[in-house]
Amino acid sequence: MSEEIKTTEEKKPAKVEKKKEKKPGFFAKAKKFLKELKSEISKIVWPTPKQVLNNTIVVIVVVILSAVFIGLIDALFKFLAGLIV
Repeated sequence: MSEEIKTTEEKKPAKVEKKKEKKPGFFAKAKKFLKELKSEISKIVWPTPKQVLNNTIVVIVVVILSAVFIGLIDALFKFLAGLIV
């Protein structure tokens, strides 16, 4: 039984001492952030004015069609409610 205890004790990993690492300061973090920000902004692909116009028209048409559909459903339910009451 004492042998079992020894084998389990041997399997435990040794404690690793943590070294105090110097954390970067405020200005170092800000510099890193701005550098990464510049890198990400350079990856942006802006739509052309023609694409913006086309997308705007599509959105307006879909909103109008949705409004008409919801209005028709509302009128149908109002008509059916009038028949019941």
